[in-house]
Amino acid sequence: MPPAAATKLGCAPPDGGWGWAVVFGAFISIGFSYAFPKSLTIYFKEIQEYFSVSYSEIAWLSSVMLASMYAGGPVSSILVNRFGSRPVVMVGGLMVSAGMVLASFGTTIMHLYLCVGVIGGFGLALNLQPALTIIGTYFQVKRPMANGLAMAGSPVILFTLAPLNQFLFDSFGWRGSFLILGSIVLNCCVAGALMRPVHRNAKPKSGTEPQRNGAPAEEAAEQSADLLTGERQDGSERHGCLSKFIDVSLFKHRGFLIYLVGNVVMFFGFFAPVVFMAPYAKHQGVDEYSAAFLLSIFALVDMFMRPATGFIGNSKWIRPRIQYFFSFAVSFNGACHLLCPLLPGYAGLVVYAVIFGLAFGMVCALLFEVLMDLVGAHRFSSAVGLVTIIECAPVLLGPPISGALVDIYGEYKSMYYACGVFMLVPGIFFFIMHYFNYKRLDEEKKQSVAVDMRTCEEAVKLSRAHGADG
Repeated sequence: MPPAAATKLGCAPPDGGWGWAVVFGAFISIGFSYAFPKSLTIYFKEIQEYFSVSYSEIAWLSSVMLASMYAGGPVSSILVNRFGSRPVVMVGGLMVSAGMVLASFGTTIMHLYLCVGVIGGFGLALNLQPALTIIGTYFQVKRPMANGLAMAGSPVILFTLAPLNQFLFDSFGWRGSFLILGSIVLNCCVAGALMRPVHRNAKPKSGTEPQRNGAPAEEAAEQSADLLTGERQDGSERHGCLSKFIDVSLFKHRGFLIYLVGNVVMFFGFFAPVVFMAPYAKHQGVDEYSAAFLLSIFALVDMFMRPATGFIGNSKWIRPRIQYFFSFAVSFNGACHLLCPLLPGYAGLVVYAVIFGLAFGMVCALLFEVLMDLVGAHRFSSAVGLVTIIECAPVLLGPPISGALVDIYGEYKSMYYACGVFMLVPGIFFFIMHYFNYKRLDEEKKQSVAVDMRTCEEAVKLSRAHGADG
C-alpha cells in the first residue's frame, strides 16, 4: 500500500511496541474531538428555551464548534510539523477546557458560540490533527487496524457522555454541566503525554514489510507514491513561503482532488443526522431519557463497527482497492437517511440508530485511512490541514441548513431526505472516479515498468560498450 512511511520519513514504523500506547492516546484525543460536539446536543432543547432561539440558531452551536475544529486544521498541521504531536494535543486539551468553563458563565447565545464554538472547536483541532498524523509514523503494515481502533474512541466516548450529560443536566443544570465537562476534557492532556515521537533510528523489520504486485515494500512504496501523486515529487522543487509550512502541491494530486470534491458535498449531510437524532425523537413524543438512549445505541454500534472496519480494510482482499470500500460506506449512509422517515415509532428509531451506527462507523474508520492511502504518510499532515480548512464550510452550514428545513416545514422528514441525497451523490461519485483513477494508475505503472526496463537495457549496453573500448 502507498507509501511506506519508512521510505519518506527516514525510518521504518515500529508497527507495535509503544505505538499501541500512542493508539490509546489517539483513541482518547480523537474520541473527544468528534464525540464532544455531538454529546452537547443533549442540552440543545433546554438552551434553546433558555435563550428563546430557533432550531436553526441552536444548530449553529455545534456547527461553529465543528467548523472551528476543521478550520483550525492548517494551523494544527503547521504546529505539528514544527513542534510534534505531544505539546499540540496538550495545549488543545487546555483550550477546550477553558472554553467550556467560560461558557458556563454565558449570558447570550453569542457567548456560547464564542466559547464553546470558536475556543472549544479550535482546541479540538489541536487534538484531532496530531492524533491522526502520529499514527502514520508508528504504523505501516497494521495502519488500517490502528486507525480503526483509534477512530473507535469517538463512539466509546459518545456512548459514555450521552447518558452522563443527561445525568449532569438533571443534577446541575446546563451551566454546572459545562463546568464539569471542562474538567473531564482535561483527559486530552493525558492522552497527549502518551504521544512521544517515534524513534528515528528504528530499523526495518525483516519479513514484515508488505508486498505490492510482487515488489519489495520499499520499492513498491516509491512506485506507489509516484503513481498516486501523478508525477515525480522532488522536495527541492518545493519553494515559496507557504510551501515551507504546508504542501500546497497537493492541489495537483489527482487522488487528493477526487477525495476533496466528494467530501465537500458529503459533509453537508454528514453531521446533521447525529445532531438532530435526539431532537427528532423528542419531536415524536419520546421522553428525554429514551431520546438520549438512541444516541447511546448509535454510539454502541458505531463503537464496534469502527475497529471491525479497520480489520476488514486491512485484509488482502480489501486493502489494494480500499477506495471502493469507502465509496460503499458513503453510499450506505445516504440510503440509511433516505429510509429513516419511513420507519415508524420508537422501534423504527432504534432500527435507524443501529443501521446508522453501522454506516457511520464504516465512514469514520476509513475517512482518514483512504486519504493516507492516496497521498502517503509523508504528506498526510498537510493533506489533512488542507482538507479540513475547505470542509469547514459544509461542516458549518450543514446543520443550520437542516435546522432551517425543520423550521420551514415543521417536521424532520425533509431534513433526512436532504442529508440522504448529500451522502448518496458523493458515494456514487467516488465509485465512478476511483474506477477511472485505478485504471489510470495501472496504465501509469505499466508505463513506469517499461521505462525502467528500457533504462536498464541502455545501461547494460553502455557498460558493454565501455568494456569493449577498454
